[in-house]
Amino acid sequence: MLELKSPFKNNKFYVKMKLMNKHNTKPQQDKTCFFFTYYKWVLWLSLSLYFFTSYLITNDPQNPTTSTIVSNSNSNVVSHNTIGVLKNLKVFIYELPSKYNNDWLSNGRCKTHLFASEVAIHSALLKSDVRTFDPYEADFFFVPVYVSCNFSTVNGFPAIGHARALISSAVELISTEYPFWNRSRGSDHVFVASHDFGACFHTLEDNAIGEGIPEILTNSIVLQTFGVEYKHPCQDVENVVIPPYVSPEKVRRTLEKAPVDGRRDIWAFFRGKMEVHPKNVSGRFYSKRVRTEIWRKFNGDRRFYLQRHRYPGYQMEIARSVFCLCPLGWAPWSPRLVESVALGCVPVIIADGIRLPFSSAVNWPEISLTVAEKDVGKLDKILKRVAATNLTLIQKNLWDPKTRRALLFNNEIQEGDATWQVLVSLSEKLGRSYRRSMVSSELESDT
Repeated sequence: MLELKSPFKNNKFYVKMKLMNKHNTKPQQDKTCFFFTYYKWVLWLSLSLYFFTSYLITNDPQNPTTSTIVSNSNSNVVSHNTIGVLKNLKVFIYELPSKYNNDWLSNGRCKTHLFASEVAIHSALLKSDVRTFDPYEADFFFVPVYVSCNFSTVNGFPAIGHARALISSAVELISTEYPFWNRSRGSDHVFVASHDFGACFHTLEDNAIGEGIPEILTNSIVLQTFGVEYKHPCQDVENVVIPPYVSPEKVRRTLEKAPVDGRRDIWAFFRGKMEVHPKNVSGRFYSKRVRTEIWRKFNGDRRFYLQRHRYPGYQMEIARSVFCLCPLGWAPWSPRLVESVALGCVPVIIADGIRLPFSSAVNWPEISLTVAEKDVGKLDKILKRVAATNLTLIQKNLWDPKTRRALLFNNEIQEGDATWQVLVSLSEKLGRSYRRSMVSSELESDT
């Protein structure tokens, strides 16, 4: 820091100046007046130029430094002036007793684990401009029930056996105390099911298919992480495929620690459960043995960095990798899809028929690779061919901030983020809105 010093440190110089003024006062006053006027104009001109150029720099749309991957400020927060397709959209949020949501937040993991989109969406909507406190002007009704926060199991994963009863109880409550569920039979009501097989509420596919979607939800809209391109009982409901939750704050911290030069010293990376001898569970094997095949085939290959145990620096490993393997587990989707995109690693999707989130906002074919489950043994050849041909283009597409933003849930809605994409998807389903249908009917009768 600079230290300001007295301009009259030298006493001899100060005395000499006084003597000169004493013998020739008026001419010196004229010179001083002229100098002061000149100095004032120069100072004014300099400050004007400074502020003008600062304005141009900070408001330049071409300036890449103003574009961020994960915003650390509220500059993009849409809380007062929602624009575009969401301008007239209105969502009413039921204020349910705390046993349905807030009580579960006593466990800190409820807001941070991979199923936490149910909490993130609720939190963002509460502070959103689309929220209405007048249910009679609402297009949709959001039912905030947290069913993924029961961390009572031995392995630490959330138990969801209570989900059906909790949701049924919530629906009974709102249908008794409000008229809105009964008038539309729930068609304009929105739920979140961020679990392995969505609204079937089970971790194993056979059990999920056997139990199906609770009848009470079959006429509603479900936001769920599960989605496939073929007919499946667990998506036999009006649904929107959403990404699993990955903390934007954690992504930001990882990017801040990542190498400045963007160097990636891991060619192909995977860390997670890989069973050497997969167990037969009700006639099915974990990951359909895909992860087992990856381990057996490439564990000894120095180009593949494969790890089977948890590690706190897992995201930094992704930030150091060129290709990130995203094989199916029990369900086809995985948080690795979001983490890879957010941290600039090319996701290698190995899950036949998976339906990916927000395909209208995220051009998945341009930022990822898809490898058939049967071809997993050829991964080395496939990745080598991509690295020699179009890897640079894929990486360029991957670093588009809009793509990354679309897959991350923020505490407050930001234009283009994951909750924004949910609302865009709902705006495409306004035909299910009871209020809109009544307005349309009145207009038709008037004509």
